[in-house]
Amino acid sequence: MKVRPRDFIYSVDDLFFATTSYHHPNDRVLAFLRYIPDENGERVKNGQRYTKVDSDTAYKFLEENYPYYLFDDDKTGLKMMGVPFDKIEKILQPNERLKEIINSDTDNPLFKKVITIAETFHEYADVPYDCLGISGSVLPGLNDNSVSDIDFVVYGMENQHRCMKLFGEIKDTDEFPLFKSISDDFWRKVYDKRIKDSTLSFDEFCWYEKRKNNRGVIDGTLFDILLTRNWDEIYGEYDDIRYESYDQIVIEAKVVSALASFDNPSIYSVEKVSVINGPEIKDIKEVASFTHTYAGEVKDNEDIIAKGRLEKVINTKTDEIYHRIVVGTTREAFNEYIKLKKSPV
Repeated sequence: MKVRPRDFIYSVDDLFFATTSYHHPNDRVLAFLRYIPDENGERVKNGQRYTKVDSDTAYKFLEENYPYYLFDDDKTGLKMMGVPFDKIEKILQPNERLKEIINSDTDNPLFKKVITIAETFHEYADVPYDCLGISGSVLPGLNDNSVSDIDFVVYGMENQHRCMKLFGEIKDTDEFPLFKSISDDFWRKVYDKRIKDSTLSFDEFCWYEKRKNNRGVIDGTLFDILLTRNWDEIYGEYDDIRYESYDQIVIEAKVVSALASFDNPSIYSVEKVSVINGPEIKDIKEVASFTHTYAGEVKDNEDIIAKGRLEKVINTKTDEIYHRIVVGTTREAFNEYIKLKKSPV
């Protein structure tokens, strides 16, 4: 079944899940529960009210009501969420939803902003409309125009980088007055939510976030420029890769490629690796991040320092074995990071 991150799954039990992976087991789609029916919910669709749930609530709700959406994953050793194939009512795709909005005669102010972003990226970043989409609450039609952000999807790694480059050039200009930078007050809220240790100061955090150009404001509404790989950029199968996790390690390295740094997980290919603290491993090829904080954090040819958990990557199909560093093994990436070897501020 062809399903990618940023897709949503609507299940036969009236539940909305967000897809979390390019590769899936042979009986279900890996996806995380996002919206559940709730008579007191603030989101409404076709007369039915729904509530958006956080991680703890999602697991508890499924354990108590629909345990067949949970399974023990042999690959990771964790209890995971996934929608069994026979529980899928409909797959919702961001590019198809964008086409609906563009072709509709809408007077919805949020949708008009979505259309403006799409038209701008198409015309000035030369990205085909088929490679653009809208996810988040807009995708299942559960958006609240007063509070909903815009989760704008770009298919293809090169396409997404072109859109971010364009936004960096047009934000806060007279020619594109709707596109603005994010205020420091907003970054302070994000910093306080994400950073729970001393790995990044507020000034450092802002410096990194502002140069990414993957988040901005359009006419007062926050939007993200999200990456989903094109089909020809997706390789392998779910069972091809196995992981073995070890202790924490600190390395210095040079980034060879950050092209997939906004993917899920973020991937940085590295070379010239030296171990600062930890076992002397000679075949560390990449740094992976499972947290938004370190997505797009560093760029090609930059010298970095990374602290995270050492992981062996075993390709059971090709017999290739190498190591990587994983950052974001906890929700807040406590005492883990990816940053420039020399502090930028």
